[in-house]
Amino acid sequence: MRIGSLEFSPGRWPTLFTLMFLGLLLWLGFWQLDRASQKRALLAGYAQGREGTVIQLEANLRSFDGLHYQRAKVTGQYDAARQFLRDNRTYNGKAGYHVLTPFMLRDSGTAVLVNRGWIPIREDRSHLPDPVVGSDRRSLTGLIKRPSGKEFMLGNEESRQGWPYRIQRVQTEQLARELGYPLLPVILLLDDNQSDGFVRDWHPLTFGPERNVGYAVQWFGLALALLVIYVVVNTRKAD
Repeated sequence: MRIGSLEFSPGRWPTLFTLMFLGLLLWLGFWQLDRASQKRALLAGYAQGREGTVIQLEANLRSFDGLHYQRAKVTGQYDAARQFLRDNRTYNGKAGYHVLTPFMLRDSGTAVLVNRGWIPIREDRSHLPDPVVGSDRRSLTGLIKRPSGKEFMLGNEESRQGWPYRIQRVQTEQLARELGYPLLPVILLLDDNQSDGFVRDWHPLTFGPERNVGYAVQWFGLALALLVIYVVVNTRKAD
């Protein structure tokens, strides 16, 4: 193709290479924009749940659809003898655990895991902290959170030596088998005004949607740069 004194004559392989990588870069850009949109929806749901009506969390609740980050109240008592320490949790750059304590729902034989917050790790990892809590009957409030099944693990789960158990991810069905009684498929993030808790600085996201938008701009910028290079390299003065 000739435009004035310039002739654009790309070869087959440069064109195929450019089309392939241009499509990949554009897909990555739109994927990041979609992730940003999902995060905005999650943040909106989190804010709405915190300000919404407090529901009573019961063992016979059949569906948890639409209850992600919904405020809830439970009545019963902690199973203080059996707790889980979720590993690889950080706070202000320090390593630690999230303390997950089963809470037996009143007169049901079913429990829900209550995340009582973050505690720092000891210098000697072989000595686990003992996050004691009373077993008296009480009522708690917090936010319902559905655990993700796609969490990154640093190796396999450790063999059980005794309570508390150190775990890397929350799989309620597996943990229920170890406890010997049913668990609701959710976690209750304990409100920061409740007693017997630790550091509770709950946030639904580690990074906000702004970062994904920034990544999208970078991918689109690379796509534009690739297109410009393709045109410049394959354009020369006509004979």
